[in-house]
Amino acid sequence: MYYDFFGFREPPFSIAPDPRYLYLSERHKEALAHLMYGVQGQGGFIVITGEVGTGKTTVSRCFIENAPAHVDIALILNPRLSARELLSAICDELEIVHPAGATIKQLVDLINRDLLKAHAAGRHKVLMIDEAQNLSADVLEQLRLLTNLETAEKKLLQIVLLGQPELQQILALPKLRQLNQRVTARYHLNAISSNELPAYLSYRLGVAGMRGDVFSPAAIRKLYRLSNGIPRLINLISDRALLGAYSEGEHEVTPAHIRQAAKEVGGNNLGPKPAGARRKPELSGYMLLAASLLLAIISTYWFYQQWSRAAEVAEAEAGEATVEQAGTVVGENEPEGLVENEPDELDSEGLQLPTLVETSSTNPAPEIPPFSFPEQALSLPEAFRGLFGVWGVEYSPREFPIACDFARVSGLGCLERQGSRRSLTFLDRPVMLMLQNEAGNSGYVVLRQLDGDVAEIVLPTGPMEVSFMSLEALWFGEYRVLWQLPEYIADRTASGNAAGEELWLGVRMMELADAHGKSPADKARIKRLSAQEQVRWYQSLRGLTVDGIAGAMTVIQINNDLKADVPRLVSPRPGGMG
Repeated sequence: MYYDFFGFREPPFSIAPDPRYLYLSERHKEALAHLMYGVQGQGGFIVITGEVGTGKTTVSRCFIENAPAHVDIALILNPRLSARELLSAICDELEIVHPAGATIKQLVDLINRDLLKAHAAGRHKVLMIDEAQNLSADVLEQLRLLTNLETAEKKLLQIVLLGQPELQQILALPKLRQLNQRVTARYHLNAISSNELPAYLSYRLGVAGMRGDVFSPAAIRKLYRLSNGIPRLINLISDRALLGAYSEGEHEVTPAHIRQAAKEVGGNNLGPKPAGARRKPELSGYMLLAASLLLAIISTYWFYQQWSRAAEVAEAEAGEATVEQAGTVVGENEPEGLVENEPDELDSEGLQLPTLVETSSTNPAPEIPPFSFPEQALSLPEAFRGLFGVWGVEYSPREFPIACDFARVSGLGCLERQGSRRSLTFLDRPVMLMLQNEAGNSGYVVLRQLDGDVAEIVLPTGPMEVSFMSLEALWFGEYRVLWQLPEYIADRTASGNAAGEELWLGVRMMELADAHGKSPADKARIKRLSAQEQVRWYQSLRGLTVDGIAGAMTVIQINNDLKADVPRLVSPRPGGMG
């Protein structure tokens, strides 16, 4: 059709839910972040709602492609089922063998056994139900009962409901209040804004293989007015407009093409209508409504005068009581240490480091031996082998002469900096120090843990404790650390998935907002920020360079704040090797 004419490899405005064509508007990023954040929780429900055509299904497909590796997802597309039929469909999706005439109890027992087996294997099961507004109240109650399946530590099943806005009304029914209380994350997906529409069109055209502008600015404005920013309508009208331009031999889509396309797509619901035919019934209707309202106002005016002042007084008294009560609650629940954010001293790298309580004494304890140089110093390959060993990775300098290239293959980043002891404790990672004596001889040491003046170093013969003061006399600030690369870097290298970074950051920024927001309103404000503004907020909070870029130092501090399971230099480990 028009693909060759415009230079497309494929149709740019197909309404199929292809994740490659998902333009991540700020709203879609938030929806994906809620999904990614929710599945890391302890079970329960996640609810994503949105008007018809806003991209809920496409968002769900993108989530499925980017879900954590330990998550298994079962997807139900047709929820117009009875409770028993839905349980049977869940068994089919989870590949649970079950007899054709199994009862509800039998199906629940089979699902429970499968969930326990998955939990023992370190897997997490997620059930996604699209078009969930079609679920009956009885079926929703059965789903709630499924979330009762749990161990002593966590619930075994996470359920994601995607549906139109009426799903929220259904969940608000009194008989479903128990289910509604188990919703751990919810988000309403709105249409894209007029400012985002040019980028949306450009993105889809680019994925289809075209670079350049096809839609005139006037056509884009017309397209937004006729589609109201609903992605599905945008796609339908744009596809038909391109076809219209092609039939006329035009390489630019004009407002006339958009207007005609909207008429063909929407019939009488879209496009211009005769002014007289539209206004007369509307005018008579409005006049009738106005007359009714005027009559009601006149008939109730006298009564309103009698009690309005009393109502105002009562409302003011209630408002004062509410403010006093709210102030008491916020004051009691506000976490300590989050209000004060005074700058601390800067280290040699220019980092604003938090105040650290160090237990090092002026004189090392007699039982801690000093570091012996050069006897205990390592060569650079030996030091890298020891540093990788702390991370549980076996490194062969002969096979991989460039250690930092090997680190990236192993999912680690390699960072070389100049700093002080406070820099090391701020990073909180095992570190390789470059040492040098007065004669100019140099060597390396791997510092695995640091507690006051007690430094645990890694030697080929095993770990050993030495005095850190004896190391400091030989160390002039140069160090190297390994840090855990975010999953999206490996994903980007493998498949070019640029959305992974925004998803990774979005999930963690929601957690950080919950941890560091000073009030519910402040937490909500932080979550509404753009991804770059969220990073700038966090960098300012942690005394990092505020540039809005999630570089190595920012990612390391995010992992520190969220207790990532990685080797630590001064902090207790949350678990085993990461």
